[in-house]
Amino acid sequence: MGRRYQQLGLAERIEICRLRADGKSLRAIARTLDRSAATISRELRRNSEARRAWRGGYDPARAQRLADRRRRWDCRFKLARQPDLRDLVRQRLAMGLSPEQIAGRLARDHGRTLISHEAIYRFIYHRSAQKDYWHCLLPRRKSRRGRFAQRGGSPASLMARRQPIAVRPDIADRRAAGHWEADLMAFSAHGQSILLVHERTSRLVLLARQIGKTAETLVASLLAQLARIPPPLRRTVTFDNGTEFALHYQLTDELGIQTYFCDVRAPWQKGGVENAIGRLRRHLPRKTILPSLSDEDLRRCAQRYNDTPRKCLGFQTPAEVFSKLQTVALQS
Repeated sequence: MGRRYQQLGLAERIEICRLRADGKSLRAIARTLDRSAATISRELRRNSEARRAWRGGYDPARAQRLADRRRRWDCRFKLARQPDLRDLVRQRLAMGLSPEQIAGRLARDHGRTLISHEAIYRFIYHRSAQKDYWHCLLPRRKSRRGRFAQRGGSPASLMARRQPIAVRPDIADRRAAGHWEADLMAFSAHGQSILLVHERTSRLVLLARQIGKTAETLVASLLAQLARIPPPLRRTVTFDNGTEFALHYQLTDELGIQTYFCDVRAPWQKGGVENAIGRLRRHLPRKTILPSLSDEDLRRCAQRYNDTPRKCLGFQTPAEVFSKLQTVALQS
């Protein structure tokens, strides 16, 4: 017998059909395939019964299709069968973790996979279809899966000393630390926004409350935020083409940071900060009234984000990774 159980595959199902047609017993088939006789019996019983659209008998191709369908369908009910695991997943969703982060952290803590992120997503949207609205616990509260369309223009020609992203050093693999992305997180009330600065390697975010959207206030906030970072960890900053970043060149003049701009209508080129804004919307939705939030509330919001384990970091937190980068930078 095999040491570790695996699902039957199509090749084994074809062999079961052939041996059964030759008149072999269940135990003989099991010995040939190095399987349990109970496995062979269950396989033939569940996939040979007559149905309205099937006269009966065992067909390996049909049995494989049925098994694949059961596996997909079963994802919806794994959490329903395990209430303790369901409660744990719900608790961590309420804390702001995504299904991938939950599944990855559970696997890291227990040394094995307890549940996949796909199983969590299937259960969430199944429960939402039953009017339980589990999707409201997701970081972005999306009621359906997939991308939403985005549109917008750009006053790129108005930027003085603007450098396009095409001339930025090749940092696509995110191994080089010190490359940042910046954007404004806007809210419904006029003039209320938060400046978000995101480090590409560690995924660390820095938040700063903004009064208005003038270029002067934005560059002052950027200078204040980045001046506290060790020079080896502040090499470049990438922006979109909003006029609030028109005085970007002051970062170069005062801190030696090179600045670059995305192409027109290509926000995905600074996808890290866009993703961070989407995650922060869970705790800072558009209807938030910023004056009602204290500086301590904003600090806790940033800390919660930076202390959340990320799949892309091996389920370490951004704060842990950035701390290591700072240690290396200060020692060099």
